[in-house]
Amino acid sequence: MASTALRGRRSECETLDRLVADAKAGQSQVLVLRGEPGVGKSALLEHVVGRAAGCRVLRAAGVESEMELAYAGLHQLCVPLMGHLDRLPGPQRDALAIAFGLRAGSAPDRFLVGLAVLSLLAELAEEQPLVCVVDDCQWLDLASAQTLTFVARRLLVERVVLVFAVRTSTPDSGNDLVGLRELVVRGLRDSDARALLDSVVPGLLDEGVRDRIVAETRGNPLALLELTRGLTVTELAGGFGRPDAQPLASQIEQSFLRRIGALPGTARRLLLAAAAEPVGDPSLLRRAAERLDIGADAAAAAEAAGLIEFGVRVRFRHPLVRSAAYRAADPADRRDVHRALAEATDPDSDPDRRAWHRAHAAVEPDEAVAGELERSADRAQARGGIAAAAAFLRRATELTPDPARRGARAVAAARATFEAGAADAATELLATAEMAPLDELQHGRLTRLRGQILVARRRGGDALPLLLDAARRLERVDGGQARETYLEAIGAAFFAGPLIDRGGVRAVAEAARTAPPGPQPPRLVDVLLDGLATRYAEGYVEGAPLLKQALRAVRRDAGHDADAVMRWLWLTWLVAGDMWDDEAWHELTTQAVRAARQAGALNFLPLALSYRAAVHVHTGEFDLASELLEESHTLADVTGHSTLGFVRLLLVAWRGEDAQAPELIRAGIQHATNWGEGRAIGLGNYLLSVLYNGLGQYQAALASAERAGEQDDLASYGFSLTELVEAGARGDAPDAAAAALRRFEERATAGGTDWALGLLARSRALLSDGQAADLLYREAIERLRRSRIAVQLARTHLVYGEWLRRENRRLDAREHLRTAYEMLRGFGAGAFAERARRELLATGETVRQRTADIRESLTAQEAQIARLAAAGKTNSEIGAELFISPRTVEWHLRKVFTKLDVNSRNKLRGVLAGA
Repeated sequence: MASTALRGRRSECETLDRLVADAKAGQSQVLVLRGEPGVGKSALLEHVVGRAAGCRVLRAAGVESEMELAYAGLHQLCVPLMGHLDRLPGPQRDALAIAFGLRAGSAPDRFLVGLAVLSLLAELAEEQPLVCVVDDCQWLDLASAQTLTFVARRLLVERVVLVFAVRTSTPDSGNDLVGLRELVVRGLRDSDARALLDSVVPGLLDEGVRDRIVAETRGNPLALLELTRGLTVTELAGGFGRPDAQPLASQIEQSFLRRIGALPGTARRLLLAAAAEPVGDPSLLRRAAERLDIGADAAAAAEAAGLIEFGVRVRFRHPLVRSAAYRAADPADRRDVHRALAEATDPDSDPDRRAWHRAHAAVEPDEAVAGELERSADRAQARGGIAAAAAFLRRATELTPDPARRGARAVAAARATFEAGAADAATELLATAEMAPLDELQHGRLTRLRGQILVARRRGGDALPLLLDAARRLERVDGGQARETYLEAIGAAFFAGPLIDRGGVRAVAEAARTAPPGPQPPRLVDVLLDGLATRYAEGYVEGAPLLKQALRAVRRDAGHDADAVMRWLWLTWLVAGDMWDDEAWHELTTQAVRAARQAGALNFLPLALSYRAAVHVHTGEFDLASELLEESHTLADVTGHSTLGFVRLLLVAWRGEDAQAPELIRAGIQHATNWGEGRAIGLGNYLLSVLYNGLGQYQAALASAERAGEQDDLASYGFSLTELVEAGARGDAPDAAAAALRRFEERATAGGTDWALGLLARSRALLSDGQAADLLYREAIERLRRSRIAVQLARTHLVYGEWLRRENRRLDAREHLRTAYEMLRGFGAGAFAERARRELLATGETVRQRTADIRESLTAQEAQIARLAAAGKTNSEIGAELFISPRTVEWHLRKVFTKLDVNSRNKLRGVLAGA
């Protein structure tokens, strides 16, 4: 602990030493050092590097002026690894190369870039442990911050240490690192602070003055070293310099400003140029210095002042020196420096930094510079840097002299800003655009974007007037965009449900029917719009043929138009359920998950996994549904996106074993409606009706199903009718059941699938007697057996067995009740299985106890990895599918082998097959 910089940091250093030791032993470690400026985070990072003997060290640092350049921070970290890209799987290699501008291609999903970095680190850590340190994370560009956070959350057993340093003084700094293990770096204890102060102050220092300095600096090491620099003992004897009320960081910066101000003019300009040049490239800085007539003696003076080092890279003593040098400079000097840096930057190898410097050098609007920024935005977007594209477009807007062109760029900037997740900033840009002379197309796009922002903020009906106004405007100039906007309006009305008036979805559908004809051949969006508009304006039966056509179109195109599948899954999934098309459900979700995995689309994959999990619930594969929901939840935590909560509640309702299930579902309804998603009222009550029917609480099921039927929701409305029929038939409410059956009949007939017609036959049987009922139950079983909806097949065996027992046909009843019990118990539908068990006991049947499933000892992720390994996938293939490293896959498989007492994949396959 002899180092002045680490005085009083024994505990922190020991923690960091353990990180490195653990990584060398095969256990990845991640730590966030969080503290105020000057508290010693950078010194602790240097300590980590100093302890990294035998490890490869990778470094990066956020730079304030680089925050708008996509993947700039990540590129710093990965530059030494670029020669190893060929070790990555093709999609990952291409994603990283495109992100870093090494090759052209479609914009990669940023989480596929993250998986590529994870794989690259894991691959190289097999040869040698890696120590990665990232300083000043509050100034990382958004894409880099998100990618590194993704990597940090997926590290497990890769022999990698990843240590971040981030300030706490900025309100929004380091938010992407929330949830990672933290070490808060605080000021030194008073004794250590006094010792540090004594080591740098000449002569004896009055004890009272020393205590005041320690108290006012709160033990901040940089403040102790910097604020007393240059003060004589006499000056210190009178007190602590100038005790103003500025924040400590500002006081330290003021100290640096005083030292900068004491330098010769050329040295100050060199510091300014270094502060404006974020790469730390000494040759680039030298070329800029020549253009500014700065001689070699300027560098010597700046180094002698202890403010900067000129070596292989240009490094400031502390980030506050950089900010002090830049902020204190005269605006004209800043522009001169940026102009020189732009001229010194190669327009071919680094066009975006050149454009950015030119933008900062501009005094007034300049179309040439604005156009260059717009091209930079295009390049940033092509690399997947939507936040960077938004920044370029915002600055291009400011520098555009022509009002009409400025308005168009403001709309484009608002769109990119919104897609980057900054809705408030996008709204401000739209206000700027509105002051410009916009044409009808631009007005339509602007209004549409306002509506989309409202939908994103709150899924209520507030966006409807804007979306409808935008659609009407776009009708006159761009029919394709108009139709897309009408579909978005229907979606907004649909999700808002009963929380809107003005005629609800039907009024929006009638307005949408005025849209101009779509292009030929029609796009998926066109067929969906026509089908939904007809369904809600004229009725279910009239809309069914068009919606079936839409499902055929999306299934036909699914293999070669993954973007359309992913973009419209939220709607096509609901339409498939509304049309009782279980084959479309299966194909759409299978293709969506496959496309998302192949593209690395982690923004979309959690949603696709949730929809696929819902399909597995209906096919009776509850364990597999749980695995996918676990993966969806894990990925949502990594990406920061919300999950599709209703699918988890669907599983809760079908299992029927959680005593808190009614409260959980009601809480889900309340949460969604508070957010403006009125559709949750009908959907949640449908789930309650399933739950209560399983529990045999038929009056509660009836009430819930009736509430669910108060709104014509896609899919869940029809589903709730079947629950209402059963609840009414079993709960002594035949009139309510008969009314529900009449409504269900036209939907099931129009749907025409075995799923729909099987449920129709069962519903009719529940309200029939004698031979007619018997034939209808048999028809229902036969039809549902041909469908994928195994849970409804099992329930049909259950209600048929119940009816047979009441008819005193005990042997026949036992056959169907036993089938129902075995199926439902195997699914994990506990409440329905218990209902079947009670009925079996009433027939005199002895019901054997359930034996524990050998797979129950596995976690959801272990079960998923085991299943994929048993299917013949390699560790690399499993890792790419689940967004973890092959080494982590291997670690999980070792645990699986131990738990299942197997020692090979062949034996694993046998155990899982027999489980």
